[in-house]
Amino acid sequence: MASTAPITALIIDDEQLAREELKYLLDTAGSVEVLAQGSNGVEAVELIREYQPDVVFLDVQMPGLDGFAVLKQLIEHRDLIPQIVFATAFDQYAVRAFDVNAIDYLLKPFDRNRVLQALDRVRLRLQEMNGSEAEPAKPAGDLNIDTLLRLIEQQQASPRPHSGKIVLQAQSRLLLVDQKDICFASIDEGVISVVTPTLEGQSKCRTLEELLELLDPNLFWRAHRSFVVNINHIKEVVPWFKSSYQLRMDDRKQTEIPVSRAQTRRLRELFKL
Repeated sequence: MASTAPITALIIDDEQLAREELKYLLDTAGSVEVLAQGSNGVEAVELIREYQPDVVFLDVQMPGLDGFAVLKQLIEHRDLIPQIVFATAFDQYAVRAFDVNAIDYLLKPFDRNRVLQALDRVRLRLQEMNGSEAEPAKPAGDLNIDTLLRLIEQQQASPRPHSGKIVLQAQSRLLLVDQKDICFASIDEGVISVVTPTLEGQSKCRTLEELLELLDPNLFWRAHRSFVVNINHIKEVVPWFKSSYQLRMDDRKQTEIPVSRAQTRRLRELFKL
């Protein structure tokens, strides 16, 4: 690739707003040609095989295959491996991204200067590859394929630390919220709403189980199949019918949340009732 040729790129992210934001930043950066976009890991593998781009901006958390699983599948099948820039709303994945030898990572919401820095790293790496006549089939960095595959398997098997922040979508904005500020989360018809004392937004998670994986288990408790509560934001425990209880939260509406019969014992343990 000549030094003046544009970098060819793919954007893979299950959030349309995130794809559009990154596409805009790449277009305004200049010398970047976005060949295609995908919304999940399966599409990522297909598009990488079809277009063989210089770089893929790859979301970590996606339905089907996550970003690490995409890379693992490409390696297992000895496909051409482009440069990888992982994108994530959670900084807990940054170290994991570098552990599997990604060339860079971007935190959401995207920062223009960080996108430009990532592009500079991609250009430098491509120049090094061309200058040393390196095989484009090798992944970013100097690890061989078998070593990289073992690293990815170790990363996927290791427990993930709980991030201090959760990303919420409120209208057209993507907001980072401290876990300690979350009062409760609820699910209704597949949509997860998260409430803090000052705002309400929606989580990109598909299930409460998926959301709970991101939350500190010392703070958050699934009081009901449709509700997860932060025990530090329970304002009052209200006795209810037939030895059941409701929780009055300290959000602006002082929402009352039912405690399922299966969780009544846990409630009594928590508050010594």
